[in-house]
Amino acid sequence: MTTLRVLLHAPTAEALARARRNARHLGKAHPDAEMLILANAEAVAAALAIPDETDPLLRLCRNSLAAQGLDNSSGLAEVEAAVVTLAERQAEGWAYIRA
Repeated sequence: MTTLRVLLHAPTAEALARARRNARHLGKAHPDAEMLILANAEAVAAALAIPDETDPLLRLCRNSLAAQGLDNSSGLAEVEAAVVTLAERQAEGWAYIRA
């Protein structure tokens, strides 16, 4: 069977909470799945404020951080622009889920 590659998009704090739950559930059902949680807009502030066991899967949009004047002192992984990462991963065949 082909390995699942899933991109969970979280643009809000509520969506980030859902994406983190989705990642935990998917990881239990398919331990070999490749997953990314992509946080942009207001979700980046929530990601910085509320650490989670799924943070190794998390990517913060650098544009959103800058637009909100936020400092990623937690050292969470970043991408330059969420829109670019969304498009690239989908072009690579990743499944897109808006949490």
